[in-house]
Amino acid sequence: MISRRLLSAALAFSPVASLAQSGDPKFAAFLRGVRAEALKAGIDPGTLDAALGKVQEIPRVMELARNQPEFKMTFDKYLEVVVSDERVKNGRARLAENRALVERFAQPAGMPPSTVVALWGIESNYGKNLGDFEVIDALATLVYNNFRAQFFRQQLIAALKILAQGHIGFDAMKGSWAGAMGQCQFIPTSFLAYAADGDGDGRMDIWTNKADVFASITNYMRRVGWRPGLNWGQEVPAGTPAGQGERIVRPAGAGGPTFLTTANFQAILRWNQSDFFALAVGLLSDKIAAAR
Repeated sequence: MISRRLLSAALAFSPVASLAQSGDPKFAAFLRGVRAEALKAGIDPGTLDAALGKVQEIPRVMELARNQPEFKMTFDKYLEVVVSDERVKNGRARLAENRALVERFAQPAGMPPSTVVALWGIESNYGKNLGDFEVIDALATLVYNNFRAQFFRQQLIAALKILAQGHIGFDAMKGSWAGAMGQCQFIPTSFLAYAADGDGDGRMDIWTNKADVFASITNYMRRVGWRPGLNWGQEVPAGTPAGQGERIVRPAGAGGPTFLTTANFQAILRWNQSDFFALAVGLLSDKIAAAR
């Protein structure tokens, strides 16, 4: 693990308290509280000075947090968007380009390479859409405005730990408004729990390093219960009974398609607790793997 304890002496003498002189005193006081908590969590002062010394609220974050659209998309429309022909085509191309690297991590985990690529594709469009918010700023904004403050405070402290461990620099730590990061869109606590160093350089760079991205995806799924040799499920005729360890899913209601799912579908749900999402991962994986 690379340490960032040896930051420049100049940073060590730029405490967060100085923000009160030029910014909102209440926000500066809030940041001092975060700094105190982070110090107790073992994060070094140099990292905190560098990360918190220039943090500012992002109004757009609160706009997005307070105006999340209610999910009303039908299953058919969801699949049209998430498992589009273009995404399938690109997934096949990305798997062909990266097969040896994907298989290096997928095979020991007993995962189909196409499933690794499907998760990559759905989360970030194969590394193209990472989010453009400063993660520390976004999380600090959410906590300061008391939006799911306990949860996002945990994410903020975790993000500071990631910086302290040297996996990514402050300016490069980009993500969604809610702090989901990198090509696999891990929130900071998931990063600390599941991110993996795929190339042995001591860093877990899920932003720019595909070895780390694929290693992290497979490590996550392995850790949450992926079973080697078992498929995720399949579409079946209506009325098909579920066996032991299986579950019937009807995402469009009684008149729509029926899917018989396995324990590996449940593992995908540990990534995102949405039947639509888990079905999309399975179906995209199957289409990527299918012969053209």
